[in-house]
Amino acid sequence: MKKSRKRFCYILIILLCIYSTIICWAEPFDIDAKAAILIDASTGEILYEKNIHEELPPASITKIMTMLLTMEALDTNQISLDDEVIISERAASMGGTQLYVEPGEVKTVEDLIKGITIRSANDASVAIAEHIAGTEELFVEKMNTRAKELGMNNTHFMNSNGLPAEGHLMSTYDIAIMSRELLKFPEIQKWLTTWIDIVEVGKNTKSTQELVNTNKLVRSYEGITGIKTGSTSEAKYCLSASATRGNNSFIAVVMAAPTSTVRFSEATKLLDYAFNNFDTIKVVEKGANMGSILVEKGEKSKLNITIDEDLNILVKKGEKSNVDKEINIPSSVKAPIVKGEKIGEIIINLDGQQKKKVELISAETIKKASVVNILERMFKDMVGIEK
Repeated sequence: MKKSRKRFCYILIILLCIYSTIICWAEPFDIDAKAAILIDASTGEILYEKNIHEELPPASITKIMTMLLTMEALDTNQISLDDEVIISERAASMGGTQLYVEPGEVKTVEDLIKGITIRSANDASVAIAEHIAGTEELFVEKMNTRAKELGMNNTHFMNSNGLPAEGHLMSTYDIAIMSRELLKFPEIQKWLTTWIDIVEVGKNTKSTQELVNTNKLVRSYEGITGIKTGSTSEAKYCLSASATRGNNSFIAVVMAAPTSTVRFSEATKLLDYAFNNFDTIKVVEKGANMGSILVEKGEKSKLNITIDEDLNILVKKGEKSNVDKEINIPSSVKAPIVKGEKIGEIIINLDGQQKKKVELISAETIKKASVVNILERMFKDMVGIEK
């Protein structure tokens, strides 16, 4: 009998330990949606997660990738905002939310971007996809290739607009990744945060289409920067929402919420949680001068060191004073040195523990010194001229 009691006590203690561990690691609150994620836009750090790798139909959230490829095409001058796009029969035949453009009608790239970002127009998405890649099918190939490049491992696109299609799936984690990538183009925000605009459509008879942003947080949430809504009967209600206040930028993604109101309230809950509990600290700005070191046998005697990305870290409120940085660079290097070559590293510590490490690189190319360089330097040394 005593042995049975002891065994029962041991089992009870083990169960209590397991239960307390589960409670300890549980998320701080629940989100009323099938899947959700909250990330720091600056570092990509995950602050909240719920079924983040589950593949779900994304509806018009798809258009974030369409917008990303559009912004990348603009950035490389493959297309321009003033390009005139002839609307195809296929683009004009799209159902769901539309600009109601007609076959043969001519629209500018900027008009189509407005249609995608503000109204979530399916016809505009196909038209811009055809303009960039020639056909929507080829554009979808580009979408899937870009997704792989970004590490979006639970994504497969079947079209450019998110209309229901078998096998067209994404995860909240992947949506957060592509949302973060899109926000690297600050010019997109002027359309993402526009509440109302107009576009003239029609081939023969013109009509004015009033575009009202499908993202209701544009009108109500402080610091909102985007991004995109989506809804179908299969996908239910989805939203990727981003906001910035000061140095802090966060992205909240909600998928398969039961109602439109819930998706906005749950995204708000996630963003509020981030702003109330975390701070993003910019430790070093991209391109900052990180000092200089001696160059042996180079045409220049000193090499400037820099960093090719913003170095940010995320901390809990009140931990800012616990952050310190450690710079590791050699006292000298031998020429030749190529611009962008790794020279050292900067380590960021929080409470004495390493939080992040980033490469420091050469800010310039320095060739090996020629005989003329060496003689010139010797002469300057003799007469006391500064190098």
